[in-house]
Amino acid sequence: MNFSEIMKKAPYNLNDEQMKWVMDTKAGMTMEQKIRQMFCTIAYTDNEGYLAGIAAGEYGGLMCRAMPNEAVVNLVNFMQKNSKIPVFVAGNMEAGMNTCSEDGTHVGCQMAIAATEDVHYATELGRIVGEEADALGINWAFAPVIDIDNNWRNPITNTRTYGSNPEMVAKMGAAYVTEVQKHGVAASIKHFPGDGVDERDQHLVTSVNSLSAEEWMDTYGKVYKTSIDAGALTVMAGHIMQPAWSKKLNPELEDKDILPGSMSYELLTGLLRGELGFNGTIITDSSAMAGMTTPLPRRKGLPAAINAGCDMILFAKNMKEDLGYIRDAIESGEISAERVEECVVRILALKASLGLPEKQASGAIYPSKERADGAVNCEDHDKVSKEVADKSITLVKEEEGVFPITPDRYKRVLVYSKESGGTDLAFGAATRIGAFVERMEKEGFKVTVWEPSPGFEGLEAPMSDIIENYDLIIYVANYVTKSNQTVVRIEWAQPMGADCLSYVDDMPNIFISLENPYHLADVPRVRTYINTYGSTDNILDALVEKLTGRSEFKGVSPVDAFCGFWDAHLS
Repeated sequence: MNFSEIMKKAPYNLNDEQMKWVMDTKAGMTMEQKIRQMFCTIAYTDNEGYLAGIAAGEYGGLMCRAMPNEAVVNLVNFMQKNSKIPVFVAGNMEAGMNTCSEDGTHVGCQMAIAATEDVHYATELGRIVGEEADALGINWAFAPVIDIDNNWRNPITNTRTYGSNPEMVAKMGAAYVTEVQKHGVAASIKHFPGDGVDERDQHLVTSVNSLSAEEWMDTYGKVYKTSIDAGALTVMAGHIMQPAWSKKLNPELEDKDILPGSMSYELLTGLLRGELGFNGTIITDSSAMAGMTTPLPRRKGLPAAINAGCDMILFAKNMKEDLGYIRDAIESGEISAERVEECVVRILALKASLGLPEKQASGAIYPSKERADGAVNCEDHDKVSKEVADKSITLVKEEEGVFPITPDRYKRVLVYSKESGGTDLAFGAATRIGAFVERMEKEGFKVTVWEPSPGFEGLEAPMSDIIENYDLIIYVANYVTKSNQTVVRIEWAQPMGADCLSYVDDMPNIFISLENPYHLADVPRVRTYINTYGSTDNILDALVEKLTGRSEFKGVSPVDAFCGFWDAHLS
């Protein structure tokens, strides 16, 4: 294999000096060190005792979970100072830097960006992520998500995507890639071969992209090719099968032997590298997900991922055991020495393309708290976040004459709160409806949050209690997109859906979804429906401005918010 050709070509585009660093560094590595470069682990804290164990592992990189600015700076400095080969420090920077730094800017989820219908804001998302990541010493964005949200039931794509229009996804994905990489931060387009067709979550099961080969190439293929042509340095391989292309490239393949993208030679080497011409670095999605652990025994699955074309493995179930599986596969010849060499070249070439060796030599690789504090969530970045909130909030359905919502028209407001709760690893926020209620009270509304009353059929409180005591009902739903859930649907109270829409003909009802844009499937007869795509302070502030008539609704839904149901269009 001609490693020089790999390194010279896009997206690495290395010069002679950089290629020499790659080959010299590789030549000085033991096989054990090469194996460890092929793993990207995770860090949750800047505790030096904890980080010392990671540094001693000599892994190729780590992903940073959210922590304060100072902790991120401490983590990066410790890892880079204690690593002979500079390390990747990555994060899920899909909506901004808030998933790495608790102080980071939440620009807007990708669906909010798409709702602006302005590619400029996808570029701005990439710029803000790039500037804040660079200031913090983070050099790899596990973003953008370039899945196409074709299936409203999918519980994990949802607001993380740029919507269901392949052209919009392609343009916005490429805009993010181009901009973020200007700041020395590698983009990782994901989740190849593409989520959003199935309605299942790879954290829990291997899912299926069931499009024909032609349909796939006209949609996902064009989306991926656009970002590849924009120079995307890395691809994240998802635990998603694409049977049509697997069989097209290997007609002898039986159904039982079809593997997900993360372990499929047909999809990674045949389709991604061959048909689409991708020459960059490939990393698996989390190898701890059930979507990767169920198709093959782990001792076979991890080597299969490397042989399929993955250069790095993200996370581990048990690091000692997983390292052993790769080590044993190399020793037995299941993974060839040449394949190991190629993985290491692509890993080091990525580091060289980001200028990490030069930054290590000059000291520029070490971030400072002062620089981070000056860049992260600065006034300019917050301004863009506010613009995205203003231009993305979408009025999907409107009852004639319901707006503006003012205390003079609707003094007494009953709020039905519907929250799923979140976790610190989820997308979205756990409890935000209270913040909305506080804003409404400051506007002068008398707000009551509904609480279930005791009683069963025939013994419930009379409907007149609601009809005679309130002027307006507002439903606020905050069902976040997060892993390890099978649906993002509303759960109604007992008995018999006690908090369902029972008063739509008695007074105005407004349904506001702070997260999932598809709740019209469960409330088709509500006459006024709003999607905000998030619940940050900037978003809630913009929402109240629009409810009260001080600002227009400007967003355009990037998906079919009616979920294909004819009755959801009724008013």
